[in-house]
Amino acid sequence: MEPAYQPYLARVLLDEATLQARIAELGTQISTDYQGQGELILVCILKGGVLFMCDLMRHITLPHTIEFMAVSSYGVGKRESSGHVRILMDLALDIRDKHVLIVEDIIDSGHTLAYITRQLEARRPSSLGICTLLSKPSRREIDITIKYLGFEIPNEFVFGYGLDLDEKFRNLPFVGIVNLEAYRGTKG
Repeated sequence: MEPAYQPYLARVLLDEATLQARIAELGTQISTDYQGQGELILVCILKGGVLFMCDLMRHITLPHTIEFMAVSSYGVGKRESSGHVRILMDLALDIRDKHVLIVEDIIDSGHTLAYITRQLEARRPSSLGICTLLSKPSRREIDITIKYLGFEIPNEFVFGYGLDLDEKFRNLPFVGIVNLEAYRGTKG
């Protein structure tokens, strides 16, 4: 039986082994950089960042806390940010005087991360950095400083490994490029 995602998959962009190897490297680098620096809080941006953060934190050897934020700038069936960002779920912990690392699945235009960064900087953390699995620099409209980067990718519509296709297929162990003809055919 063909997997349900198969008609929407043009090709695999990043396979599971490649993803996991890079995530292990990022975890090692974060552990080295934050060694002896004080309390580290990983802030996962929901929903897309969940798989990435779960795998990443397994490779961080320092004690750390995790937090979650949910924001909305897209919608079902949308491929681009509206530019209007809303916080749907905020942090439960006070981040003042803590080292905060935002964990994100993908940075596209930069509008969402710029908004989140401004919101968190106002809470006066000791430091604030961004760790993203994927970045599309060709789509950037706002300059974003990325402290830890998994992969730069081309301007392709991607899904899998936390990234959804209309809220589905986040569970795939790889990042794939969407077959736009098949996807558009479902919108018909």
